[in-house]
Amino acid sequence: MGYIGVTTPAVEDWIRFASDLLGMQLVDATLGVRRFRMDDRRQRFIVNAGPGNGAAFYGWEVAGPADLMAFADHLSNNGIAVTRGSRALADERFVKDLIIFGDPAGNRVELFYGPELATDPFQPGRTMSGFRTGTLGMGHAVFNVTNVDETAAFYRDMLGFKLSDYITAPFRACFFHVNPRHHSLALIESTQNGIHHLMIETCMLDDVGQAYDLAQRQPDRIGTTLGRHVNDHMTSFYSWSPSRFLFELGWGGRSIDSDNWTPHERIEGPSLWGHDRAWLPDDRQQQAYDLRIRMAQAGVRAPLNVMDGNFTRASDACPWWNAAKTMPQAASGSAWTITPPASAARSARDS
Repeated sequence: MGYIGVTTPAVEDWIRFASDLLGMQLVDATLGVRRFRMDDRRQRFIVNAGPGNGAAFYGWEVAGPADLMAFADHLSNNGIAVTRGSRALADERFVKDLIIFGDPAGNRVELFYGPELATDPFQPGRTMSGFRTGTLGMGHAVFNVTNVDETAAFYRDMLGFKLSDYITAPFRACFFHVNPRHHSLALIESTQNGIHHLMIETCMLDDVGQAYDLAQRQPDRIGTTLGRHVNDHMTSFYSWSPSRFLFELGWGGRSIDSDNWTPHERIEGPSLWGHDRAWLPDDRQQQAYDLRIRMAQAGVRAPLNVMDGNFTRASDACPWWNAAKTMPQAASGSAWTITPPASAARSARDS
């Protein structure tokens, strides 16, 4: 995922949200457009002043001109109307070339290649470590869709997205990857089509915690409380954006072997802990809570996913943990369950 654009009448609110809370760098504020950087790209997030109030387009990067034309031919041969982006639009997006088409849910999709790099270093809008992007892309997008099967088939068959996993409770959703990020796109079954949330990932956990403190200064800003996901292991919270869709700010997302990944159903629910979702109906909030409590009672855990430079190793000080962590599941990088050794359990009772 290379870039995303929104259209909104609340442009000034978006400046404060994207820069002061999320930490993006505002680099352009002219002619009704606000452009934001997250890394060495000229832009990642674009806010256009206008009567709409939501996500306007999604830019997905391909390797080069041959891939772009191959996708254009494939889409056209399957009855999808494809438009070649004008030179003016390519310059506006800071890319070499692009094509434009729609998905079954009505989202505007832009495939592009050749993003332009900035000549000056990235300077975050607030003091923070920066964002995890590079070959993983900008982050991920999650759509509300009325027909999950149709939209999933489009991204799988027309664009080559690969299924990571799926859930059926407390809502139906499926997750797709295009690189080692666990998912760059997800679809949630809903009564209407539209953006559900966008996710960007920081390089340090404290960046998320400090943003959570900032967001809580406005009680109605939090859409989903701090928590950790089961499938991508992300520790995150969700904030309502000025356009009233959710923005997830996370840390510690897992990387997968995208070429040898086997998709499967996640029956544990969407989150290991936390992530109370204010936007869910009461009965589904209770269902999500019950799923988390069952995982807690079963001792379900997942290892942290860290990068060089954002962690130090703690010294072992717990024989119980030394025994528990030797379980085979721990080495696989997936969620696993702690079962206390019998001797450790006896020692705990004795003490």
